[in-house]
Amino acid sequence: MPRFLALLTWCATAFAAEPTRPNIVFIYSDDHAYQAISAYGDERKLIQTPNIDRIAREGMRFDRALVTNSICGPCRAVILTGKYSHRNGFYNNTNSVFNGAQTTFPKLLQAAGYQTAMVGKWHLNTDPTGFDFWQILQGQGIYYNPPMKTAGGIVKTSGYVTDITTDVSLGWLAKRDKSKPFLLMCQQKAPHREWSPNLPDLGWDKGRVYPEPETLFDDYANRAHAVGDQDMTLAKTISPLDMKLVHPPGITPEQAKVWDAYYGPINEAYQRTKPQGRDLVKWRYQRYMHDYLGCVKSVDDNVGRVLKYLEEEGLLANTIVVYSADQGFYLGEHGWFDKRWIFEESVRTPLLVRWPGVTPAGSVNKSLVANVDLAQTFLDMAGVPAPADMQGRSLRPLLAGQVPPDWRQEFYYHYYEYPEPHHVSPHYGIITDKHKLVHYYGVGHDAVDLFDTAKDPRELRSFAGQPEYAAIQADLEARLKRLRTELLVPDVDDPDATGERTHRERQAKAAKNAAKKKAEGAK
Repeated sequence: MPRFLALLTWCATAFAAEPTRPNIVFIYSDDHAYQAISAYGDERKLIQTPNIDRIAREGMRFDRALVTNSICGPCRAVILTGKYSHRNGFYNNTNSVFNGAQTTFPKLLQAAGYQTAMVGKWHLNTDPTGFDFWQILQGQGIYYNPPMKTAGGIVKTSGYVTDITTDVSLGWLAKRDKSKPFLLMCQQKAPHREWSPNLPDLGWDKGRVYPEPETLFDDYANRAHAVGDQDMTLAKTISPLDMKLVHPPGITPEQAKVWDAYYGPINEAYQRTKPQGRDLVKWRYQRYMHDYLGCVKSVDDNVGRVLKYLEEEGLLANTIVVYSADQGFYLGEHGWFDKRWIFEESVRTPLLVRWPGVTPAGSVNKSLVANVDLAQTFLDMAGVPAPADMQGRSLRPLLAGQVPPDWRQEFYYHYYEYPEPHHVSPHYGIITDKHKLVHYYGVGHDAVDLFDTAKDPRELRSFAGQPEYAAIQADLEARLKRLRTELLVPDVDDPDATGERTHRERQAKAAKNAAKKKAEGAK
């Protein structure tokens, strides 16, 4: 009996000594530019985001968080697997299908005793795996009254998508098994195109005239032809739906009355004046900012709701809260909206982490980190070993204020989707703290650009081939080759089962169609 009591005492002591595993709330928005988060201090001061800023104020702001492939679905696949697109098999939004049988960090957390939930935008063309509960938008989802899919079928909803995603997330938290730690992935659609704000937020900025970016009328000179040969400009690409000249999908007659009361007079004035040329671009930029930032306002409001719930339930002290977006986004810079490029506004994403007891409040990290690091980071946070084939690295030491001496000094980027929907050339490259070297390889786009981001932060001039940059370019080429070897990147001229063959077939088809249109136009 004494031995039994001693063993019981030892077990009780060991259990008490074991640290409580933290809960993890990952709030992941879509196309939320770092320029539209006030904690990042954008020079245009576009919007105040007090709730998202709170995460930074009470945790860490990462200033050089990058993505591997700046487009929605592929970024989500990278987050789940901790692997680049060429390793997880999800290259683009056009025809990729996520293989849900592969190892993901939610599966590993689930196996380690975590409850797991996925709510909101999924966008991977298969049903989620590794989650005890999931309720997802269909495809991209719509802003008003979006149908959602669950394991039991389609669910009808009523209201605004950002509110609904938060409602479902908090509903799951309220019903969870409180004896277990949890992972909640709350994934917002907003502020994705077509940027439809919540109805109460129409006119939220009181007609503010937004400062224009210096590069709004970029002529794409001094760079490879591919930079100008794209279809994502405010001048040419924007649609009537984007500009709110027509009703958004899913809106009810009652909602349309509120919509028309705000947009009707603006649209009537637009039809009367019919701005052209630069005036049209300026008008579209202002319309875009009101709508996009109105969506951001709702995201921030709902981040506040999540933080308030965690605080009221006594969960905030033992819950890690991470805010990020699937990639960056253009807010008129270079005349663009959308993302895709290796250039700063699209490759850089917001990343804010609040980890009580580990991360110093108000801290800032400027190391090169990436979305490919998050799977290993979440596993490390939970004390779960990461598979050896994951290609990132845990951010835990950085979050504790320590930068390992061997932390990465360069980063590999690769974009594939072509030619639709925005005709952005496939390209890959290397990013360092001062330079970017880019290889374009789309149809008719074989070229190289070298950017000196310390000297030219807006990336308006390529120094590729310049004698004074010969040594820098040679060094970057060597480092790029090494990265591609380490990351097991297949050669773009050696199509194989990873998806390059399909990609190159699409390129050939696009070139054939372009030649056909040109020939028809000449008749």
